[in-house]
Amino acid sequence: MGFVFYDVETTGTDRNFDQILQFAAIHTDHDLNELDRFEMRCRLLPHVVPSPKALTVTRMTIDRILDPSLPTHYEMACSIVERLTAWSPAIFVGWNSLEFDEHMLRQALYQCLHPPYLTNTNGNCRTDLMKFCQALSALQPGTIVIPPGARGQESFRLDLVAPANGFDHRNAHDALGDVEATVYLCRLLRDCAADHWSEALRFSQKAAALSYIEEEPAFIITECYFGRPYQFALTKIGQDPANSSSVLAYDLEVDPDELRRLDDVSLVSRLARKIKPVRRVRANASPIMHDVVAFSSFHGFSPDELLDRAEEIRSDEELCERLCRAAQREALEPSGHVEQLIYSGFWGDADKERMREFHARDWTGRAAVVETFEDLRLAELGRRLVFHHAPTALPARARSSIESDLARRMIGHGYAEPPWTTLAKADADAIALLSSCCAEEAAIVHAVRAHIAREMQRCLPFCERC
Repeated sequence: MGFVFYDVETTGTDRNFDQILQFAAIHTDHDLNELDRFEMRCRLLPHVVPSPKALTVTRMTIDRILDPSLPTHYEMACSIVERLTAWSPAIFVGWNSLEFDEHMLRQALYQCLHPPYLTNTNGNCRTDLMKFCQALSALQPGTIVIPPGARGQESFRLDLVAPANGFDHRNAHDALGDVEATVYLCRLLRDCAADHWSEALRFSQKAAALSYIEEEPAFIITECYFGRPYQFALTKIGQDPANSSSVLAYDLEVDPDELRRLDDVSLVSRLARKIKPVRRVRANASPIMHDVVAFSSFHGFSPDELLDRAEEIRSDEELCERLCRAAQREALEPSGHVEQLIYSGFWGDADKERMREFHARDWTGRAAVVETFEDLRLAELGRRLVFHHAPTALPARARSSIESDLARRMIGHGYAEPPWTTLAKADADAIALLSSCCAEEAAIVHAVRAHIAREMQRCLPFCERC
Protein backbone atom coordinates (compact mmCIF):
# COMPACT_ATOMS: atom_id res chain seq x y z
CA MET A 1 0.00 0.00 0.00
CA GLY A 2 1.28 3.46 -0.90
CA PHE A 3 1.06 6.77 0.93
CA VAL A 4 -0.77 10.04 0.39
CA PHE A 5 0.90 12.98 2.12
CA TYR A 6 -1.32 16.04 2.32
CA ASP A 7 -1.64 19.51 3.81
CA VAL A 8 -4.13 22.37 3.78
CA GLU A 9 -3.92 26.14 4.15
CA THR A 10 -7.05 27.73 5.52
CA THR A 11 -8.88 30.93 6.43
CA GLY A 12 -8.23 30.28 10.13
CA THR A 13 -7.91 27.64 12.81
CA ASP A 14 -11.55 26.82 13.55
CA ARG A 15 -12.10 23.26 12.33
CA ASN A 16 -15.86 23.76 11.86
CA PHE A 17 -16.29 27.24 10.45
CA ASP A 18 -13.10 28.08 8.57
CA GLN A 19 -12.43 26.73 5.09
CA ILE A 20 -9.62 25.29 3.00
CA LEU A 21 -8.08 27.79 0.57
CA GLN A 22 -5.26 25.55 -0.70
CA PHE A 23 -4.96 21.76 -0.75
CA ALA A 24 -1.87 19.81 -1.77
CA ALA A 25 -0.96 16.13 -1.79
CA ILE A 26 1.86 13.85 -2.93
CA HIS A 27 1.23 10.18 -3.74
CA THR A 28 4.13 7.78 -3.12
CA ASP A 29 4.67 4.05 -3.26
CA HIS A 30 5.40 2.01 -0.12
CA ASP A 31 9.10 2.93 -0.37
CA LEU A 32 8.23 6.65 -0.42
CA ASN A 33 9.09 7.14 -4.09
CA GLU A 34 6.90 9.88 -5.54
CA LEU A 35 4.28 8.73 -8.04
CA ASP A 36 2.13 11.81 -8.50
CA ARG A 37 1.24 15.15 -6.96
CA PHE A 38 -1.80 17.41 -6.79
CA GLU A 39 -2.29 21.02 -5.73
CA MET A 40 -5.35 23.25 -5.93
CA ARG A 41 -6.60 26.58 -4.64
CA CYS A 42 -10.13 27.89 -4.40
CA ARG A 43 -12.10 31.06 -3.81
CA LEU A 44 -13.25 32.33 -0.46
CA LEU A 45 -16.75 31.15 0.40
CA PRO A 46 -19.10 34.17 0.40
CA HIS A 47 -20.20 33.60 4.01
CA VAL A 48 -16.75 32.94 5.52
CA VAL A 49 -14.78 35.76 7.16
CA PRO A 50 -11.04 35.06 6.91
CA SER A 51 -8.70 35.57 9.85
CA PRO A 52 -6.27 38.42 9.08
CA LYS A 53 -3.58 36.56 11.03
CA ALA A 54 -4.04 33.41 8.92
CA LEU A 55 -3.67 35.39 5.70
CA THR A 56 -0.45 37.05 6.88
CA VAL A 57 1.00 33.63 7.78
CA THR A 58 0.21 32.14 4.35
CA ARG A 59 0.87 35.44 2.52
CA MET A 60 -2.50 35.16 0.77
CA THR A 61 -3.97 38.51 -0.21
CA ILE A 62 -7.70 39.17 -0.18
CA ASP A 63 -7.59 39.82 -3.94
CA ARG A 64 -6.02 36.42 -4.48
CA ILE A 65 -8.65 34.48 -2.55
CA LEU A 66 -11.48 36.45 -4.18
CA ASP A 67 -10.12 35.89 -7.71
CA PRO A 68 -13.16 34.81 -9.79
CA SER A 69 -10.92 32.71 -12.05
CA LEU A 70 -10.23 30.34 -9.14
CA PRO A 71 -12.45 27.27 -8.69
CA THR A 72 -15.19 27.48 -6.10
CA HIS A 73 -14.87 25.61 -2.82
CA TYR A 74 -17.33 23.00 -4.16
CA GLU A 75 -15.36 22.54 -7.39
CA MET A 76 -12.15 22.09 -5.41
CA ALA A 77 -13.79 19.53 -3.09
CA CYS A 78 -14.99 17.51 -6.08
CA SER A 79 -11.50 17.53 -7.61
CA ILE A 80 -9.95 16.45 -4.30
CA VAL A 81 -12.36 13.52 -4.03
CA GLU A 82 -11.64 12.44 -7.60
CA ARG A 83 -7.86 12.52 -7.14
CA LEU A 84 -7.70 10.94 -3.68
CA THR A 85 -10.12 8.20 -4.70
CA ALA A 86 -7.90 7.40 -7.68
CA TRP A 87 -4.92 7.08 -5.31
CA SER A 88 -6.77 4.85 -2.84
CA PRO A 89 -6.35 2.58 -0.97
CA ALA A 90 -3.47 4.32 0.78
CA ILE A 91 -2.09 5.41 4.14
CA PHE A 92 -2.84 9.11 4.54
CA VAL A 93 -0.11 11.08 6.32
CA GLY A 94 0.21 14.69 7.41
CA TRP A 95 1.93 16.89 9.97
CA ASN A 96 -0.53 17.42 12.83
CA SER A 97 -3.12 16.13 10.38
CA LEU A 98 -5.18 14.12 12.87
CA GLU A 99 -5.81 17.25 14.92
CA PHE A 100 -6.34 19.76 12.11
CA ASP A 101 -5.92 18.96 8.41
CA GLU A 102 -8.12 15.87 8.45
CA HIS A 103 -10.93 17.73 10.21
CA MET A 104 -10.71 20.55 7.67
CA LEU A 105 -10.82 18.02 4.82
CA ARG A 106 -13.79 16.25 6.38
CA GLN A 107 -15.66 19.55 6.75
CA ALA A 108 -14.97 20.44 3.13
CA LEU A 109 -16.32 17.09 1.93
CA TYR A 110 -19.29 17.18 4.32
CA GLN A 111 -20.28 20.72 3.34
CA CYS A 112 -20.01 19.77 -0.34
CA LEU A 113 -22.14 16.61 0.08
CA HIS A 114 -19.33 14.08 -0.28
CA PRO A 115 -18.73 11.25 2.22
CA PRO A 116 -16.44 12.90 4.79
CA TYR A 117 -14.48 9.86 5.99
CA LEU A 118 -12.38 9.40 2.88
CA THR A 119 -9.06 8.94 4.72
CA ASN A 120 -10.19 6.03 6.91
CA THR A 121 -12.73 4.08 4.86
CA ASN A 122 -12.68 1.84 1.77
CA GLY A 123 -9.31 0.37 2.68
CA ASN A 124 -7.67 3.69 3.58
CA CYS A 125 -6.02 4.36 6.93
CA ARG A 126 -3.99 7.21 8.38
CA THR A 127 -1.21 8.31 10.67
CA ASP A 128 0.25 11.61 11.83
CA LEU A 129 3.96 12.20 11.31
CA MET A 130 4.13 14.97 13.93
CA LYS A 131 2.68 12.60 16.54
CA PHE A 132 5.23 9.99 15.51
CA CYS A 133 8.06 12.52 15.69
CA GLN A 134 6.96 13.64 19.16
CA ALA A 135 6.75 10.06 20.39
CA LEU A 136 10.14 9.27 18.91
CA SER A 137 11.72 12.08 20.94
CA ALA A 138 10.86 9.98 24.01
CA LEU A 139 11.35 6.51 22.53
CA GLN A 140 14.59 7.16 20.66
CA PRO A 141 16.00 10.58 21.66
CA GLY A 142 18.36 12.27 19.24
CA THR A 143 16.97 10.58 16.14
CA ILE A 144 16.35 13.95 14.53
CA VAL A 145 17.00 17.52 15.60
CA ILE A 146 14.11 19.10 17.52
CA PRO A 147 14.82 22.84 17.60
CA PRO A 148 13.83 25.24 20.37
CA GLY A 149 10.77 27.41 19.88
CA ALA A 150 10.20 31.03 20.87
CA ARG A 151 10.07 30.13 24.57
CA GLY A 152 13.13 27.91 24.51
CA GLN A 153 11.26 24.60 24.73
CA GLU A 154 11.36 21.95 22.03
CA SER A 155 9.14 22.92 19.11
CA PHE A 156 7.58 20.47 16.68
CA ARG A 157 6.45 23.15 14.24
CA LEU A 158 7.07 21.92 10.73
CA ASP A 159 8.62 25.22 9.63
CA LEU A 160 11.26 24.75 12.37
CA VAL A 161 11.79 20.97 12.38
CA ALA A 162 12.22 20.60 8.60
CA PRO A 163 15.04 23.17 8.14
CA ALA A 164 16.74 22.02 11.38
CA ASN A 165 17.10 18.62 9.69
CA GLY A 166 18.41 19.80 6.35
CA PHE A 167 15.29 20.61 4.33
CA ASP A 168 15.18 23.87 2.37
CA HIS A 169 11.79 25.08 3.60
CA ARG A 170 11.65 28.47 1.95
CA ASN A 171 8.01 27.72 0.99
CA ALA A 172 6.80 27.15 4.56
CA HIS A 173 3.04 27.68 5.01
CA ASP A 174 2.41 26.86 1.37
CA ALA A 175 0.46 23.60 1.26
CA LEU A 176 2.67 21.95 -1.37
CA GLY A 177 5.85 23.17 0.31
CA ASP A 178 4.67 21.72 3.61
CA VAL A 179 3.83 18.38 1.96
CA GLU A 180 7.32 18.22 0.44
CA ALA A 181 8.80 18.90 3.89
CA THR A 182 6.64 16.15 5.42
CA VAL A 183 7.75 13.60 2.81
CA TYR A 184 11.39 14.57 3.43
CA LEU A 185 11.06 14.09 7.20
CA CYS A 186 9.19 10.82 6.73
CA ARG A 187 12.05 9.37 4.69
CA LEU A 188 14.50 10.54 7.35
CA LEU A 189 12.49 9.04 10.22
CA ARG A 190 11.93 5.77 8.36
CA ASP A 191 15.68 5.39 7.80
CA CYS A 192 16.68 6.36 11.35
CA ALA A 193 13.95 4.53 13.26
CA ALA A 194 12.81 1.69 11.03
CA ASP A 195 11.34 -0.50 13.80
CA HIS A 196 9.32 2.32 15.33
CA TRP A 197 8.13 3.38 11.88
CA SER A 198 6.99 -0.16 11.14
CA GLU A 199 4.98 -0.22 14.39
CA ALA A 200 3.42 3.15 13.56
CA LEU A 201 2.27 1.82 10.19
CA ARG A 202 0.87 -1.29 11.83
CA PHE A 203 -1.32 0.76 14.16
CA SER A 204 -2.43 3.15 11.44
CA GLN A 205 -5.10 0.49 10.88
CA LYS A 206 -7.84 0.60 13.50
CA ALA A 207 -8.44 -3.15 13.40
CA ALA A 208 -4.78 -3.85 14.17
CA ALA A 209 -4.77 -1.37 17.04
CA LEU A 210 -7.96 -2.81 18.56
CA SER A 211 -6.65 -6.36 18.24
CA TYR A 212 -3.37 -5.45 19.94
CA ILE A 213 -5.11 -3.66 22.84
CA GLU A 214 -7.42 -6.64 23.30
CA GLU A 215 -4.73 -9.30 23.17
CA GLU A 216 -1.91 -7.62 25.11
CA PRO A 217 -2.40 -7.82 28.89
CA ALA A 218 -0.42 -4.59 29.24
CA PHE A 219 1.18 -2.10 26.86
CA ILE A 220 2.98 1.26 26.85
CA ILE A 221 1.40 4.14 24.94
CA THR A 222 3.17 7.38 24.05
CA GLU A 223 0.93 10.43 23.75
CA CYS A 224 1.68 14.12 23.44
CA TYR A 225 0.13 17.03 25.27
CA PHE A 226 1.07 20.65 24.58
CA GLY A 227 3.97 19.47 22.43
CA ARG A 228 5.52 17.19 25.06
CA PRO A 229 5.55 13.37 24.97
CA TYR A 230 4.19 11.38 27.91
CA GLN A 231 4.14 7.61 28.38
CA PHE A 232 1.56 5.49 30.18
CA ALA A 233 1.44 1.79 31.05
CA LEU A 234 -2.11 0.62 30.37
CA THR A 235 -4.40 -2.38 30.31
CA LYS A 236 -7.83 -2.51 28.69
CA ILE A 237 -10.81 -2.55 31.07
CA GLY A 238 -13.68 -1.89 28.65
CA GLN A 239 -15.11 -0.21 25.59
CA ASP A 240 -16.03 3.46 25.47
CA PRO A 241 -19.85 3.32 25.21
CA ALA A 242 -19.91 6.60 23.31
CA ASN A 243 -17.35 5.61 20.66
CA SER A 244 -16.75 2.14 19.24
CA SER A 245 -13.27 3.22 18.14
CA SER A 246 -12.25 4.22 21.66
CA VAL A 247 -11.08 1.88 24.43
CA LEU A 248 -11.09 2.52 28.18
CA ALA A 249 -7.75 1.55 29.71
CA TYR A 250 -6.42 1.53 33.27
CA ASP A 251 -3.19 3.35 34.18
CA LEU A 252 -1.07 0.69 35.86
CA GLU A 253 0.88 3.23 37.90
CA VAL A 254 -2.25 3.85 39.99
CA ASP A 255 -2.71 1.60 43.04
CA PRO A 256 -6.11 -0.10 42.56
CA ASP A 257 -6.61 -0.40 46.34
CA GLU A 258 -6.92 3.39 46.47
CA LEU A 259 -9.88 3.20 44.08
CA ARG A 260 -11.56 0.19 45.63
CA ARG A 261 -12.03 2.15 48.87
CA LEU A 262 -13.92 4.99 47.14
CA ASP A 263 -17.70 5.22 46.80
CA ASP A 264 -19.15 5.85 43.34
CA VAL A 265 -19.35 9.64 43.70
CA SER A 266 -15.76 9.89 44.94
CA LEU A 267 -14.63 7.56 42.16
CA VAL A 268 -16.02 9.90 39.50
CA SER A 269 -14.16 12.78 41.13
CA ARG A 270 -10.93 10.80 41.35
CA LEU A 271 -11.02 9.95 37.65
CA ALA A 272 -10.81 13.65 36.83
CA ARG A 273 -7.61 14.20 38.83
CA LYS A 274 -3.97 13.45 38.03
CA ILE A 275 -2.75 10.77 37.62
CA LYS A 276 -5.93 9.76 35.77
CA PRO A 277 -6.67 6.11 36.54
CA VAL A 278 -8.65 5.63 33.31
CA ARG A 279 -7.52 6.84 29.91
CA ARG A 280 -9.20 6.71 26.52
CA VAL A 281 -7.22 5.14 23.70
CA ARG A 282 -8.44 6.14 20.24
CA ALA A 283 -7.73 3.05 18.18
CA ASN A 284 -8.59 4.92 14.98
CA ALA A 285 -6.06 7.71 15.66
CA SER A 286 -2.87 5.72 14.98
CA PRO A 287 -1.80 5.24 18.62
CA ILE A 288 1.92 4.77 19.34
CA MET A 289 2.04 1.55 21.38
CA HIS A 290 4.77 -0.86 22.50
CA ASP A 291 5.04 -4.07 24.54
CA VAL A 292 5.94 -3.58 28.20
CA VAL A 293 8.81 -6.05 27.80
CA ALA A 294 10.49 -3.51 25.50
CA PHE A 295 11.17 -1.44 28.63
CA SER A 296 13.56 -2.90 31.23
CA SER A 297 12.06 -0.44 33.71
CA PHE A 298 9.10 1.88 33.36
CA HIS A 299 8.81 4.68 35.92
CA GLY A 300 10.20 2.33 38.55
CA PHE A 301 8.10 -0.70 37.56
CA SER A 302 9.59 -3.84 36.04
CA PRO A 303 7.74 -5.52 33.15
CA ASP A 304 6.70 -8.36 35.48
CA GLU A 305 5.24 -5.90 38.01
CA LEU A 306 3.21 -4.19 35.29
CA LEU A 307 1.94 -7.52 33.96
CA ASP A 308 1.01 -8.71 37.45
CA ARG A 309 -0.95 -5.53 38.15
CA ALA A 310 -2.65 -5.79 34.76
CA GLU A 311 -3.78 -9.32 35.63
CA GLU A 312 -5.05 -8.10 39.01
CA ILE A 313 -7.07 -5.31 37.38
CA ARG A 314 -8.52 -7.42 34.58
CA SER A 315 -9.60 -10.17 36.95
CA ASP A 316 -11.46 -7.70 39.19
CA GLU A 317 -14.66 -7.45 37.14
CA GLU A 318 -16.46 -5.37 39.75
CA LEU A 319 -13.75 -2.69 39.77
CA CYS A 320 -13.59 -2.64 35.96
CA GLU A 321 -17.36 -2.18 35.72
CA ARG A 322 -17.33 0.63 38.33
CA LEU A 323 -14.48 2.39 36.54
CA CYS A 324 -16.22 2.14 33.16
CA ARG A 325 -19.44 3.59 34.63
CA ALA A 326 -17.52 6.39 36.34
CA ALA A 327 -15.70 7.23 33.10
CA GLN A 328 -18.91 7.78 31.12
CA ARG A 329 -19.36 11.30 29.82
CA GLU A 330 -22.61 13.21 29.72
CA ALA A 331 -24.06 13.57 26.24
CA LEU A 332 -23.70 17.08 24.84
CA GLU A 333 -26.67 19.05 23.62
CA PRO A 334 -26.75 18.98 19.81
CA SER A 335 -25.54 22.16 18.16
CA GLY A 336 -27.88 24.42 16.25
CA HIS A 337 -25.21 24.97 13.59
CA VAL A 338 -25.02 22.47 10.75
CA GLU A 339 -21.21 22.56 10.59
CA GLN A 340 -20.98 21.29 14.18
CA LEU A 341 -23.30 18.37 13.40
CA ILE A 342 -20.80 16.58 11.17
CA TYR A 343 -20.34 13.78 13.73
CA SER A 344 -24.01 13.57 14.73
CA GLY A 345 -24.74 10.22 13.14
CA PHE A 346 -24.62 8.70 9.66
CA TRP A 347 -27.12 9.26 6.87
CA GLY A 348 -28.95 6.34 5.32
CA ASP A 349 -28.35 4.48 2.08
CA ALA A 350 -31.12 6.35 0.28
CA ASP A 351 -29.45 9.68 1.04
CA LYS A 352 -26.07 8.29 -0.06
CA GLU A 353 -27.63 7.57 -3.45
CA ARG A 354 -29.16 11.07 -3.52
CA MET A 355 -25.70 12.55 -2.84
CA ARG A 356 -24.32 10.71 -5.87
CA GLU A 357 -27.26 11.94 -7.94
CA PHE A 358 -26.67 15.51 -6.73
CA HIS A 359 -23.13 15.54 -8.16
CA ALA A 360 -24.28 14.02 -11.46
CA ARG A 361 -26.86 16.77 -12.16
CA ASP A 362 -26.60 20.40 -13.27
CA TRP A 363 -27.47 23.09 -10.71
CA THR A 364 -31.16 23.10 -11.58
CA GLY A 365 -31.25 19.35 -11.08
CA ARG A 366 -29.26 19.65 -7.88
CA ALA A 367 -31.79 22.08 -6.48
CA ALA A 368 -34.46 19.44 -7.03
CA VAL A 369 -32.38 16.66 -5.44
CA VAL A 370 -31.78 18.78 -2.33
CA GLU A 371 -35.50 18.78 -1.54
CA THR A 372 -35.55 14.97 -1.41
CA PHE A 373 -32.91 14.49 1.30
CA GLU A 374 -34.17 12.80 4.45
CA ASP A 375 -31.23 14.04 6.53
CA LEU A 376 -31.85 17.69 7.39
CA ARG A 377 -28.11 18.42 7.48
CA LEU A 378 -27.72 17.43 3.84
CA ALA A 379 -30.75 19.48 2.84
CA GLU A 380 -29.40 22.61 4.54
CA LEU A 381 -25.91 22.21 3.13
CA GLY A 382 -27.27 21.39 -0.31
CA ARG A 383 -29.45 24.50 -0.42
CA ARG A 384 -26.46 26.60 0.58
CA LEU A 385 -24.41 25.11 -2.27
CA VAL A 386 -27.15 25.84 -4.78
CA PHE A 387 -27.52 29.37 -3.40
CA HIS A 388 -23.80 30.08 -3.90
CA HIS A 389 -23.66 28.66 -7.44
CA ALA A 390 -27.12 29.13 -8.98
CA PRO A 391 -29.38 31.12 -6.64
CA THR A 392 -32.16 31.46 -9.21
CA ALA A 393 -32.58 27.67 -9.14
CA LEU A 394 -34.05 28.07 -5.65
CA PRO A 395 -37.55 29.34 -4.88
CA ALA A 396 -37.54 33.08 -4.15
CA ARG A 397 -38.48 32.62 -0.49
CA ALA A 398 -35.70 30.07 0.13
CA ARG A 399 -33.20 32.28 -1.68
CA SER A 400 -34.15 35.31 0.39
CA SER A 401 -34.01 33.35 3.64
CA ILE A 402 -30.52 31.94 2.98
CA GLU A 403 -29.18 35.32 1.88
CA SER A 404 -30.51 36.97 5.04
CA ASP A 405 -29.31 34.19 7.35
CA LEU A 406 -25.77 34.21 5.97
CA ALA A 407 -25.53 38.01 6.11
CA ARG A 408 -26.69 38.12 9.73
CA ARG A 409 -24.28 35.32 10.52
CA MET A 410 -21.33 37.33 9.18
CA ILE A 411 -22.35 40.26 11.37
CA GLY A 412 -23.13 38.00 14.32
CA HIS A 413 -26.58 39.54 14.61
CA GLY A 414 -28.89 37.48 16.80
CA TYR A 415 -26.12 35.26 18.19
CA ALA A 416 -25.00 35.66 21.80
CA GLU A 417 -21.52 34.21 21.22
CA PRO A 418 -20.94 33.27 17.57
CA PRO A 419 -18.45 30.37 17.35
CA TRP A 420 -17.21 31.62 13.95
CA THR A 421 -15.20 34.72 13.02
CA THR A 422 -17.52 37.68 12.52
CA LEU A 423 -16.69 40.78 10.52
CA ALA A 424 -16.26 42.84 13.69
CA LYS A 425 -13.98 40.22 15.27
CA ALA A 426 -11.83 40.05 12.14
CA ASP A 427 -11.55 43.84 12.02
CA ALA A 428 -10.52 44.01 15.68
CA ASP A 429 -7.90 41.32 15.04
CA ALA A 430 -6.66 43.25 12.01
CA ILE A 431 -6.23 46.46 14.01
CA ALA A 432 -4.29 44.59 16.69
CA LEU A 433 -2.02 43.03 14.05
CA LEU A 434 -1.08 46.38 12.54
CA SER A 435 0.82 47.36 15.67
CA SER A 436 3.43 44.64 15.20
CA CYS A 437 3.49 43.42 11.59
CA CYS A 438 5.99 44.13 8.80
CA ALA A 439 5.22 46.20 5.70
CA GLU A 440 4.24 43.18 3.57
CA GLU A 441 1.89 41.92 6.27
CA ALA A 442 0.46 45.41 6.81
CA ALA A 443 -0.51 45.60 3.13
CA ILE A 444 -2.37 42.29 3.47
CA VAL A 445 -4.11 43.46 6.64
CA HIS A 446 -5.18 46.82 5.19
CA ALA A 447 -6.68 45.04 2.18
CA VAL A 448 -8.54 42.66 4.51
CA ARG A 449 -9.95 45.63 6.42
CA ALA A 450 -11.19 47.16 3.16
CA HIS A 451 -12.91 43.85 2.33
CA ILE A 452 -14.46 43.75 5.80
CA ALA A 453 -15.81 47.28 5.37
CA ARG A 454 -17.43 46.35 2.05
CA GLU A 455 -18.98 43.23 3.54
CA MET A 456 -20.27 45.21 6.53
CA GLN A 457 -21.99 47.59 4.15
CA ARG A 458 -23.54 44.68 2.27
CA CYS A 459 -24.70 42.73 5.32
CA LEU A 460 -25.97 45.42 7.70
CA PRO A 461 -29.24 46.08 5.82
CA PHE A 462 -30.29 42.47 6.48
CA CYS A 463 -29.92 43.07 10.21
CA GLU A 464 -31.94 46.27 10.09
CA ARG A 465 -34.90 44.39 8.60
CA CYS A 466 -35.14 42.05 11.59
